[in-house]
Amino acid sequence: QVQLVESGGGFVQPGGSRRLSCAASGSFFRINGMGWYSEAPGKQRDLVAYITTGGSTNYADSLKGRFTISRDNAKNTVYLQMNSLKPEDTAVYYCNAAIFTLGANRGYWGQGTQVTVSS
Repeated sequence: QVQLVESGGGFVQPGGSRRLSCAASGSFFRINGMGWYSEAPGKQRDLVAYITTGGSTNYADSLKGRFTISRDNAKNTVYLQMNSLKPEDTAVYYCNAAIFTLGANRGYWGQGTQVTVSS
């Protein structure tokens, strides 16, 4: 069974920073792309950032320059460094990974971690 476990959410003041982590565990052959999505109250879940196995990245246009995605393949972990946070960044942040297991490439989601930006 594959699990993605996020951590690092919490309360932060505007202008502050937060680092999210998402670790994959369980039995699998390979982790392919990994990404972060955000879901604000009353809104759909949107892509924040995505990173391939080789380290190529893609960001939502509105977040470029403030957020940085990275991964540690040895630890099966993806990170999201969030800087210059704004109240509109308040959301539940979900980790997503494409994992090759049981003979197929499958998508997995973490349980989500809440980030609240407020003074």
